[in-house]
Amino acid sequence: MSTQQSQAPAPVAIAPAVQAATPAAPNRRVLLVAGVIVLIALGIGARMWYRSHYFVETENAYVSGHVHPVSSRISGVVTRVLVDDNQVVQEGDVIAELDPFDQGVKVEQIVAQIATAEQQVLQAQAQMRQVEAQAGAVAAQVVQSQAQLLRASQDAQRYGQLYTTQMKAVSKAELDGANAAQAVAVADLAARRDSAHAATAQIAAASAGRDVLKAQLQVLNVQLKDAQQQLAYNRILAPVSGRIGKRPVEVGMRVQPGQLLMAIVQDQVWVTANFKETQLAQLRQGQSVHVRIDALPGQLLVGRLDSFAPASGAQFALLPADNATGNFTKIVQRVPVKIVLDPNDVKALAGRLVPGMSALVEVEIHQGEADPAPAIRAAAR
Repeated sequence: MSTQQSQAPAPVAIAPAVQAATPAAPNRRVLLVAGVIVLIALGIGARMWYRSHYFVETENAYVSGHVHPVSSRISGVVTRVLVDDNQVVQEGDVIAELDPFDQGVKVEQIVAQIATAEQQVLQAQAQMRQVEAQAGAVAAQVVQSQAQLLRASQDAQRYGQLYTTQMKAVSKAELDGANAAQAVAVADLAARRDSAHAATAQIAAASAGRDVLKAQLQVLNVQLKDAQQQLAYNRILAPVSGRIGKRPVEVGMRVQPGQLLMAIVQDQVWVTANFKETQLAQLRQGQSVHVRIDALPGQLLVGRLDSFAPASGAQFALLPADNATGNFTKIVQRVPVKIVLDPNDVKALAGRLVPGMSALVEVEIHQGEADPAPAIRAAAR
């Protein structure tokens, strides 16, 4: 019994040694996970390689549009505001009104001045007709004086022929009277002619005065048109159709010419993408573009590369960098590129696409002759 008890534990001691000597079997789960990771890494690498060779993309892009500032052309107090934030307006709609009292008074003053000037013109025309009549009378008197001078000259000549050294058919007194009458006729004709010249000058002066009054009347008519236009400026109209935004104007505000009252944003939008200058070599006008808007996840838009900016964004900065100062650091510049969206896509979004939204733009650089837009739309669906 003692011998059997001493030999019993021997198999138990040998079993762990045998197990320790046998190599552990590989874990299939670990191998599967490692394989999946390798496949994912290969897929990501292949995708990155493919996109780097066949696509150009940028996240430096945003939606642009026409934003029209609305301001007043005259100063005045706002009496009515007829629109609210985000309201749709049509071109020519009245969106605000100013107090028209000041401009109305000015119009009435000019109308009164025009009436006065018209009466002055009529008075000048009457005076001119009177002067012309007087000139006609003076001209008749000149003709009469010429006839009297002719008769006096003939009488003096006849008396001179009748009173000579050989013949004294008339008296010396009669000859002297005839000569005196001739001299009187000459002086009278000269006086009548001077009166005629004075009447002609009066006609010219009256005509000039009438023309001055007519010119003043024309100036007043122009001033009246300007005053009426200023009065019309009290009604502020929408310059374009769109939606109201940024509306700080309120009733009771006193506004000045050029002061921003509100802005109108048109529905027409496009995308401005700032591509790196190293990416431009592979871009061509007319290429189809994929556009994704951050505010519209899952929505794929189709656009067309419309045009390139004439200069980089740095050239349009308020303070362009001066590279000749000695502290030059080469930085990859970006050039704005305009991308026009499909009108059907813009219309389908029904105003959800607004200027200022961020976008992701990608361009397939190896595009064939056929338009890839249908394939892109099919992939989007």
